[in-house]
Amino acid sequence: MPRRRPDRPKGGDLPPLPGQRRIEVGSDGFDYEVRPVPGARAVKNYRCPGCDHEIRSGTAHVVAWRVDDSSGGEDRRHWHTPCWANRSNRGPTRRWS
Repeated sequence: MPRRRPDRPKGGDLPPLPGQRRIEVGSDGFDYEVRPVPGARAVKNYRCPGCDHEIRSGTAHVVAWRVDDSSGGEDRRHWHTPCWANRSNRGPTRRWS
């Protein structure tokens, strides 16, 4: 396992990239905050709710959550970029519905 310098925060603790935040309106009428995650900052594996396949660490993707999310970001989901772009063409997998 690679070592991390003690003066550098872990990947998940890095602040968001400036200017990358955007708001999108979903087909359900809710506003979503969407942030791209470059491959170099993707340090964990996630499960995409669009296709139910794994997003491996080091893979660029997006993270999205409802703007009016009262859970403090607990409902954010990591999506493959094409799955997020095509989410209106299909519903979420059974696992997330």
